[in-house]
Amino acid sequence: MMWHNKTTQQVEDELGVDPSAGLSPQQVAARLEKYGKNKIEGTKKKSLVAMFFAQMQDALIYVLLAATVITFIIGEYTDSIIILSVVLVNAIIGVVQEYKAEQAIEALQKMANPKTMVRREGANQEIDSEELVPGDVVIIDAGRFIPADLRLIESSNLQIEESALTGESVAANKDASVVIDNEDINIGDRANMAFRSTTATYGRGEGVVIATGMQTEMGKIASILDSADDTETPLQRRLDELGKVLGLMAVGVSVLILVISVFQGRDTFDMFLIAISLAVAAIPEGLAAIVAIVLALGVTRMSKINAIIKKLPAVETLGSVNIICSDKTGTLTQNRMTVVEHFTLMGNKTIPENIIKSEADVELSADEHLMARSFLLCNDASIEGEEETGDPTEIALVAYAQKMGLIKSKAEAQCPRIDEQPFDSERKLMSTLNQMDTAYRVNIKGAMDRVLPLCTHVLDNGKEVAITEAHKVAFIEASTAMGEKALRVLAAAYKNVDEVIDPKEMEKSLVFVGIVGMMDPPREEVKDSIAEAKKAGITAVMITGDHPDTAFAIAKQLDMASERAQAISGSEINQMSEEVFNREVLNYRVFARVSPEHKVRIVKALQSHGNIVSMTGDGVNDAPALKVADIGVAMGITGTDVSKSASDMILADDNFTTIVHAIEEGRNIYKNIKKSVIFLLSCNLGEVITILVAIIFAWPLPLLATQILWINLITDSFPAIALGVDTPDKEVMNDKPRDPTESFFAGGAGFRVMLGGVLIGALALVAFYIGLSEEGYHLGQDNIPESALAHARTMTFLVLAGSQLFYSLALRHESKSIFQLGLFSNPYLIAAVVFGFALQIIIISVPFLADAFKVQPLEMQDWLIVLGLSLIPFVLKEFSKLFIRYEKI
Repeated sequence: MMWHNKTTQQVEDELGVDPSAGLSPQQVAARLEKYGKNKIEGTKKKSLVAMFFAQMQDALIYVLLAATVITFIIGEYTDSIIILSVVLVNAIIGVVQEYKAEQAIEALQKMANPKTMVRREGANQEIDSEELVPGDVVIIDAGRFIPADLRLIESSNLQIEESALTGESVAANKDASVVIDNEDINIGDRANMAFRSTTATYGRGEGVVIATGMQTEMGKIASILDSADDTETPLQRRLDELGKVLGLMAVGVSVLILVISVFQGRDTFDMFLIAISLAVAAIPEGLAAIVAIVLALGVTRMSKINAIIKKLPAVETLGSVNIICSDKTGTLTQNRMTVVEHFTLMGNKTIPENIIKSEADVELSADEHLMARSFLLCNDASIEGEEETGDPTEIALVAYAQKMGLIKSKAEAQCPRIDEQPFDSERKLMSTLNQMDTAYRVNIKGAMDRVLPLCTHVLDNGKEVAITEAHKVAFIEASTAMGEKALRVLAAAYKNVDEVIDPKEMEKSLVFVGIVGMMDPPREEVKDSIAEAKKAGITAVMITGDHPDTAFAIAKQLDMASERAQAISGSEINQMSEEVFNREVLNYRVFARVSPEHKVRIVKALQSHGNIVSMTGDGVNDAPALKVADIGVAMGITGTDVSKSASDMILADDNFTTIVHAIEEGRNIYKNIKKSVIFLLSCNLGEVITILVAIIFAWPLPLLATQILWINLITDSFPAIALGVDTPDKEVMNDKPRDPTESFFAGGAGFRVMLGGVLIGALALVAFYIGLSEEGYHLGQDNIPESALAHARTMTFLVLAGSQLFYSLALRHESKSIFQLGLFSNPYLIAAVVFGFALQIIIISVPFLADAFKVQPLEMQDWLIVLGLSLIPFVLKEFSKLFIRYEKI
């Protein structure tokens, strides 16, 4: 039901209330029964157990669980425990992430329910706001929290700060007498309404409750937030895809080996063990844990640059972001009204950012001094240190006077207020009468079109002269120029009187002094950040509840938009069908005067083109869009609890620049994860090829099941983790954002995996051949004694592990050599390689371990062969980089 287009009488009749008396206890009880308490409700949350099992719904997890069961059945209990631990740790991390993410509704529920002044049975009384019902008459004073959605029935100079709901930094003027014909008008333009969770900053009023709880605009946000689906991140989608592929590969390899073995007449049980071992080898069991570790370490690094990550996958997703949707107020701007320029007949002047300490620090003309003094004395706001009290516009004028060297407490002590005409939304003026020694002065501020007609004189270089048409044209042109910059214009005037006069006579025969232009200015560092984002192929888009002209002016200053046609309002969006809007959405850079529903619609429309969208915001109204976006980014300082809870990342410094740095970090993290994946798959493929080729050609098995599992689970893991925390690539922001549909195998990665796997597998077979030859046997020979096989398998075992360890060094960069990067620039990788070799030496040197793995010590010449063969993949990979670098020249 639309209440803003009804008269106050229609509202009273429909809700069955007499404003002078209010509701009776019987009416309250009946309506409380019908509508319920005035509080935000959330849907029933999943239990921790349900969250845990939900984390298991993943193809890679299914494969790992199958590997756990199989390794347990064949008696490899240690391997079973390791794989199961990986699965459990991964699930626990996921539960923690989901639990944090679902705090958004709880934050809404916990929002304060202060006492509310209502009129019931003809008397005003304070009640708990949860007890409000539709039809209650609420009394509004400055500083009062609005407890429900109201249709105003009385208002006197009422202003309500609605930024948490609409995104506007300026308090909205309210007028109960207005009837708005447009049913689809946006929340910020409903001048006869007041909404839950906003605050009255000026004046007084009364309103009839028209919606409580989940039926309020705030409740609708809660509903959107609670129903918004959590989409998978690109990393989760890729890992899921990879799990399915590897699962099919594992089954295929196992079946192929068993079929070939049956035809060859090999021992069925031994071949079953080998088939299972290879199935396990085909799957990088440690991948889930490695990814979790890499992301966790990334979170730690990002916290040091003021980016607090709440969900681990969000780290990687940041690297895919190609559109940043940013709220204006408090994100791109400073979230405080500021006078940025003023105009007198002495000319236009830009107001400096710095605060002037005293009048002695600044040179002012008489006109500028008198204008600043008038704005200061005709003002109810105050600034005491960091404490600011009053209307944002008046606070801006006090700050402006401070920059001019004037201090309010000192000015008021010298010129005490004797009388006043308070601001009136119809007059659009405020006047005060201040004592000036033995005389008096009227100081006036207000809209220029209201002040200028009241003036008979103008101040020109300290002298009062009769105002002329030329003077008026000068001020009108200056005001128009400010308006084109989306500045809010206020004028100052005064007159001197000899005695206290009637307030009705205060606003006559005035002296016009000048005008100021104010706005919520952009953050200084944001423009450079947007330029850097553009360079990286990332588009910045503004989504705000502010007016289109104001929003576009800020966007133009920040180089987000170049022409007015790139801005669209919420009402214009309403006139477009879903299909048309989705098609046209990429043509816009500014979305103004939008509601929370619009924000969600915009984000989804951008996502429909395959974009990875980041949404930044700080208000309650931003929360639904934060949750729907691929990456929701909340402000840590000015952000509401609701926006923080709905987000994936929080900016501890509220700095837009931090988002760009976080995207850079995310890109590097993804590159490192991809290195780990390529390394692990190359190693696993090498193991598969080693066994598969031997079986196809009816050779003796070059590796045993325990040896395969050892290399697969232990030796590979540490270099993979070290690659995952490799030093950042400083050139990563020169690249365009990744295609969100891109798989791990794009850009030649699949070929590199195949080439590396084939090379490693071939070298392992060469080592096996050499080992047998040294014992006097060859590959196709029957009845080879176990001692000869043990020697050959030892060499195979060492070459397979060694080639993988050395190969990890070459995978740090696709075109830069290890020496360009710095051999020791990743000390973790060097340590992992040394540790890997140490483990292999221990295995073959400690008798009981050697017996368990069926390996034996080697002679020096065998170690030299092992070392030589192990270095080949590293050398060839480094040599190939020469050609890659040559092609780029």
